[in-house]
Amino acid sequence: MQLKKYTDYGLRILMYLASFEADESRCEPKLATIREICETFDLSANHVNKVVHHLGRLQLIETRRGKNGGFLLARRPQEISLAYVIRQLEGDEQWIECENPYCVAMPACELRGIVARGKEVFYDYLNQYTLESLMVKAPQLRQLFIAAS
Repeated sequence: MQLKKYTDYGLRILMYLASFEADESRCEPKLATIREICETFDLSANHVNKVVHHLGRLQLIETRRGKNGGFLLARRPQEISLAYVIRQLEGDEQWIECENPYCVAMPACELRGIVARGKEVFYDYLNQYTLESLMVKAPQLRQLFIAAS
């Protein structure tokens, strides 16, 4: 299984925001911009806009409009489950599609059930981790992000 680039971008954006939130030297939270994210990760603004909009609809990030606008985490990193983020950004479709086109083996096949159980085990495992789990090396991540932009 491979995650969609859309999901990968969403996780990168959340990590970026969390790395700056972890910077205790700041009085005010750092607002990120689309341009900043695009430059840091070498991504297209169109893709980043879509992902940021989706993260906002999920209430994972807060956006602020205006001249000094941008976006930041809407929740603390320890409150953001990796399983939730990935499930939401990937969509929760079945991994095995037996009906379209119809598979003649379907009445006797166990594949769909086995893969569905594997999917749940995958998400159960990810449920043990939060965005905070990815921030063990926050200062180093922050420096890498600054250097890349």
